[in-house]
Amino acid sequence: MTGQGGAGHLRREADDSARRAADEVYAAILERAPEHDIDPTLDRVAAVCDLLGDPQRTFRTVHITGTNGKTSTARMVEALLREHGLRTGRFTSPHLTRVTERIAIDGEPISDERFVEVWQDVAPYVHMVDTAALAEGKPRLSFFEVFTVMAFAAFADAPIDVAVVEVGLGGRWDATNVVDGEVAILTPVALDHERYLGSTLVEIASEKAGIIKDGATVVLAPQHDDVEGVVLAVAAERGARVVRDGVDIDVVDRQVAVGGQVLSLRGLGGVYTEVFLPLYGAYQAHNALLALVAVEALVTGGAALDGGVVEAAFGSVTSPGRLEVVRTSPTILVDGAHNPAGAEALTGAVEEAFDFTTLVGVVGVMADKDPENILAALEPLLAEVVITRASSSRALDVADLAEVAVDVFGEDRVHVADRLDAAIDMAAGRAEALEEYGSGVLVTGSILLVAEARVLLGRP
Repeated sequence: MTGQGGAGHLRREADDSARRAADEVYAAILERAPEHDIDPTLDRVAAVCDLLGDPQRTFRTVHITGTNGKTSTARMVEALLREHGLRTGRFTSPHLTRVTERIAIDGEPISDERFVEVWQDVAPYVHMVDTAALAEGKPRLSFFEVFTVMAFAAFADAPIDVAVVEVGLGGRWDATNVVDGEVAILTPVALDHERYLGSTLVEIASEKAGIIKDGATVVLAPQHDDVEGVVLAVAAERGARVVRDGVDIDVVDRQVAVGGQVLSLRGLGGVYTEVFLPLYGAYQAHNALLALVAVEALVTGGAALDGGVVEAAFGSVTSPGRLEVVRTSPTILVDGAHNPAGAEALTGAVEEAFDFTTLVGVVGVMADKDPENILAALEPLLAEVVITRASSSRALDVADLAEVAVDVFGEDRVHVADRLDAAIDMAAGRAEALEEYGSGVLVTGSILLVAEARVLLGRP
């Protein structure tokens, strides 16, 4: 017993030491330009990758862009590939709890130890490119560029068969666009990040369509006509095949079920029926269709996948922070909707899948978002709202957001709490005061806010 206890203590000490080392590396990388600070060039990432022997060319890639739904779609693609026996790497952002979540191999975040090792492997080459860039009066690699290089290095070293890579921001100039994606998925494109991507759907779509490579297969979610026109034009220029949701493929049927929904999906190879997906909302059904068709295109060239494999893969999918139940009595949901389109989709999904008598919102948004239209989309769903903020310096000031909320909801339905823990307690109290049974709380408006809420509420 003593020996076992001593071994456990040593293991905990080693884990704590590795965690501290990973946190130190993360803190150092955070000192670089943030991931939303775009410098329109791929030169720095390409240069580091070249020095590393182009790790991004050692595996096949499914590349995913769009405004909403990228991470959920990535997780579904990954699940399907793994169920086919392929070794996968997944690169997504942002993370919810630990930075290591951004780089996953075989469905699991890399360990703290491996995170530090990968940084040590790439650091000399990052330093070389940084030094050359600074000598020319140009910026060094950004936070996101460093993480992209680390992901590709980790994937090549594993090694993996297929990478599922989510764009950080936009597409054309995103650091991930040094990959040659055989399949490009474009989830719904809406107005977001206008400061960086453009103020119109055409401008934003042009940036996102920049991930389409010569001869690729493009799996396209239903889009505004302007967006679809841009994507089709770019695909034609590059000799890429476009498969459109609602035209070539379709969600044939979906039924709300306990814990999710049951789908019938028409892919390239046929119709897959009675497929259970443990996620809520029509948008997740369409994300599942995109994922299914991407894997059909990659694995079988468009032929049907084994139905049992599809059922097993989709049945295992999780998407933390996306309409996730994190507590009961009262029920507390969290969802990372952070733009008007996401908030509208969230409202519809909650109304369809849950039977709340009263729902109170806890809402905080980032300063570069559209708070008025986010709140307007949520207003029909929420009896009252508690305005708060995430701890990020990018978060919109509580007083400023509360002023917008009063305009949307009316003064009597708006409450304010500067701290998230107090906001959740207040919302739970208000929900139960308004309706003893069937009430709930929804935390939304920012992925960072949801991440902090999940930690507060004890989610791993």
